[in-house]
Amino acid sequence: MNYHELADKVLGMLKRADGNDPSRGHLTMNNWEWPTGVALYGIYKTWQQSGDRSILEYLTGWYDDMLSRETKPHRNVNTVAPALALTCLYEETREERYLQEINGWIDWVMNEMPRTEFGGLQHCTVWNKHYQQLWDDTLVMVCLFLAKAGTVLGRPELVEEAEYQFLLHIRYLQNVKEGLFYHGWTFDGRNNFAGAFWGRGNAWFTVAAIELYDITKRDNAAMRLIRSAWQDQVWALWKMQRVNGLFTTLVNVEETYCETSATAGIAYGVLKGVRLGWLTDEKYKAMGELSAQAVIGQIDETGAVQGVSCGTGMGHDLEYYKKILVTPTAYGQGLTFLMLTELMPRDEEAAK
Repeated sequence: MNYHELADKVLGMLKRADGNDPSRGHLTMNNWEWPTGVALYGIYKTWQQSGDRSILEYLTGWYDDMLSRETKPHRNVNTVAPALALTCLYEETREERYLQEINGWIDWVMNEMPRTEFGGLQHCTVWNKHYQQLWDDTLVMVCLFLAKAGTVLGRPELVEEAEYQFLLHIRYLQNVKEGLFYHGWTFDGRNNFAGAFWGRGNAWFTVAAIELYDITKRDNAAMRLIRSAWQDQVWALWKMQRVNGLFTTLVNVEETYCETSATAGIAYGVLKGVRLGWLTDEKYKAMGELSAQAVIGQIDETGAVQGVSCGTGMGHDLEYYKKILVTPTAYGQGLTFLMLTELMPRDEEAAK
């Protein structure tokens, strides 16, 4: 299968979804928000792997348009997400306008973003400050940006903050018996809400931990603990994979529906973990490949990734997760982009 062509097809769906058509609200790229941020990072990684200049032009055009707008985005955990791909572009272009925007987001996260007990990044959104709450999502939406910015700008304190946030989230979100991750934790009541092992929430960690390592190339004590937590999680997820390759929206509840974005994120993390040596047993390569083929089977003739659950707030019972609507989304496309990059031939393979 030509995975470059498949990525072009998925990107084409996003390009056609640009604009303000309400019927395409979950797919739109016409905002500075977290679904867009996940999509942009997936697109960037696809360009990095494919070398297709048209993809780079799409990205630079998107940011040029957004940065020229007079109305600036509300600052919250979710709107940090597009700054990650912007930082990647700055590393490539050294465009001064990008650096100004990046520094603005760094300053807000480090000095103004609400914090929980022990200095955790509180999962504040445009609608709710989510007082004293830690969510899986924050690791992708904020911490990868901090790590990338710290690496690109030579600011080790940003990388160390990202590592600390990973360690704190692991402490309160990972179930030590199961190895899986709860969706959230609140210090205000000290509990994990519904105790839900939410599929996409687990995928956020599967993606984020291996990406943190790839961004920073650090193998210090913090990364050793993060890697061990990641391996523990993947070992647990291996037991939860359905025979069709997909994961359910509550990974440990078989009767919940199969969900594509979680599967794509897990497949990406597992395949990358195999490539980088975090996983050595052959069964994990088979696990990642089975999930990847299942996700590819969810891409329709237009390039839209089907079977993706809508944005999911914090549930206070498991029934909440079972009722989340399913529709194509920008982050579903983005996580699929990431997964496809692990299927594309790499330079060392192409040279054989």
